[in-house]
Amino acid sequence: MIVRERDEFQALYPQANIEIRIGTSRAAVGALFAAECDAAVITRDLAPEERTAAVRGGLELEGFLFARDALVFLVNRSNPVQNVSVPQLRDIYRGTIRDWSALAGSRQPIHPVVQPMESDVTGFFAERVMAGGDIGARVITEPSDSAVATRVAADPLALGYVTLATPTDGATALRVAGLRGLPTTRPDAQTVYAGTYPVTRYFSLYLRTKGSQLAKGFNTFVTSRAGQQIVHEAGLVPTSVPVRFVHRSPMIPSH
Repeated sequence: MIVRERDEFQALYPQANIEIRIGTSRAAVGALFAAECDAAVITRDLAPEERTAAVRGGLELEGFLFARDALVFLVNRSNPVQNVSVPQLRDIYRGTIRDWSALAGSRQPIHPVVQPMESDVTGFFAERVMAGGDIGARVITEPSDSAVATRVAADPLALGYVTLATPTDGATALRVAGLRGLPTTRPDAQTVYAGTYPVTRYFSLYLRTKGSQLAKGFNTFVTSRAGQQIVHEAGLVPTSVPVRFVHRSPMIPSH
């Protein structure tokens, strides 16, 4: 997504030259603090220790939300389980829930799937789902969203997490409740936009307040209607422009 934002911006302003480096949010923030880059795109808010470091160093930063994303929890299509709560997910990955029967499924073991521990998506999973606790279950590690979706589609006992834009053919997205007993919510663009889906995260673009004018111009583009259209087309949810959701009536034919 951010590559396309850069390409569209440079098409509008051919004199602009923006180099993108791929890495974790932690690495991006470190590079911004060290003046090794002019802008950092991260998939979380600044951590408390990062805010403290900025204050101690006299570094003035501005952060701009430009997209919403979510963790989507997948099971195989043959799995009858449809709903789960965040505490149940935590217990599965801790290893205290090991059998699908605890979620009204079959009496068979759960095969939890994770993405690499150093990835941003697992960092968010550790913070929001595990609440900083350790993953104690025996897990299967897959390198990417698409690999997790493929694994779940092939394994009737698997449970894995991916981001909102991931194609999930062969898998079913679980409805999630923030706490046991609360209503469950389907992960989709509307629930993420409304903030009712409990495992939602944000993409932010951070700049130094007294930094590059080019970086500020790029931020203006990303948060503009044109930039937010790119966010939408990438399968994420815009934050800085109004979004309208249209529901087709079941009485209206599709052709």
